[in-house]
Amino acid sequence: QGAQIIVFPEDGIHGFNFTRSSIYPYLDFVPHSHSGKWNPCREPYLFNDTEVVQRLSCMALKNKIFLVANLGTKQPCERSDPRCPSDGRYQFNTNVAFAADGMLLATYRKHNLYFEYAFDTPPEPDYAFFDTPFAGKFGMFTCFDILFFEPAVNLIRQYNLKQIVYPTAWMNQLPLLSAVEFQQAFATAFNVNILAANIHHPTLGMTGSGIYTPVKSFIYHNMESYGGKLIVAEIPVITTDYKTNLESNERFRENLHDSCRTSTSTSLDDEVCFKEQEETPGRVSEKGKEQSPPSFYAEMMYDNFTFVPVWGEKGELQICANTLCCYLNYQRAVLTDELYALGVFDGLHTVHGTYYVQACALVKCGGLSFSTCGQEVTDATALIDFQLWGNMSTPYIFPLLLTSGITLDFADHMGWKNNHYFLSKNRTSSGLLTAALYGRWYEKD
Repeated sequence: QGAQIIVFPEDGIHGFNFTRSSIYPYLDFVPHSHSGKWNPCREPYLFNDTEVVQRLSCMALKNKIFLVANLGTKQPCERSDPRCPSDGRYQFNTNVAFAADGMLLATYRKHNLYFEYAFDTPPEPDYAFFDTPFAGKFGMFTCFDILFFEPAVNLIRQYNLKQIVYPTAWMNQLPLLSAVEFQQAFATAFNVNILAANIHHPTLGMTGSGIYTPVKSFIYHNMESYGGKLIVAEIPVITTDYKTNLESNERFRENLHDSCRTSTSTSLDDEVCFKEQEETPGRVSEKGKEQSPPSFYAEMMYDNFTFVPVWGEKGELQICANTLCCYLNYQRAVLTDELYALGVFDGLHTVHGTYYVQACALVKCGGLSFSTCGQEVTDATALIDFQLWGNMSTPYIFPLLLTSGITLDFADHMGWKNNHYFLSKNRTSSGLLTAALYGRWYEKD
């Protein structure tokens, strides 16, 4: 089909649920920072235990295609090395990238392991990238790495990378961390193209791959059948002189400390000046009469969110937690019998990994009672026009917009104004599942 590069998923070659010793027979030796060049297909005799790498190299060479794959690797270590495991070797979850002539271009050892007891964390984060004749440099990291500063964010910033290859074995977690939802948000936040290959294993909740640009996506998310899919797309190369969303975000934050006149405009296309609202959290003003919907707590993504229900055909809401306040203007043409809520969380997430999150999230609840808010929901019918904003304390904001059937939509406008990050949408393509600002405050991890 004329593809220039192909990316395979994490764990696709060896599978999962290994111990250190049970995975050992499947590990290849891969020289990590090898001086000189090595073509495993043409020079198989240079190192022992390189069968998998040889096969991959020959596939790249035979098909004249750049190839990225994930495998387990081993590296002997000296007893004098204080970090050397007791069995005398390091075992790494490793990505390898090959050129179209079979040359090994780059290796990357996964830094943020997700309960992978068979593998070790490398002593230092790898900053892995390789050059291509068709799209310049590609950066490389794996799965859980996408949620952390090291090495993913640092790699992109230090080397000004615009294309990313991303093998993953991601277990979806709605409403905020579905694979396609977060992969798209990452591409948008950093203004990069991402080739994300997720393993397809519906019973483990692992599905959702895609080719993403900051403004468009080609995705496959299928929880029904076991058939995988090859996604092929032609996308524009992002050139390096383009300012990233993030850089302009940081510039916005610096320039917008001045106060601004209160704007009453709710037309989502206008330049909106957000007022720091002095009302009590959760107060709605509707046609002059004031009523305060009750705020309540519910668990979402294992975190204790503070919510306020989104009632009626239109309104303005505010809800706060710690230093974070989230605001929502909304209206809907048709009232459906679905409960939505606006939630806020500003704290350390501690289940399945520890990391600091600031989130403002408009979500569809699982049922009609408050306790169902935060549950995993995959279908919705409500079309809501909204503007969502928050006084986020971190420049790293991932804009999430997920619609019925786990499909993606794109905001009309987003960015920083007056020290608030905002996201607005006038009509989603289908029922709204999640519209959220997912902030990662890396310094507080």
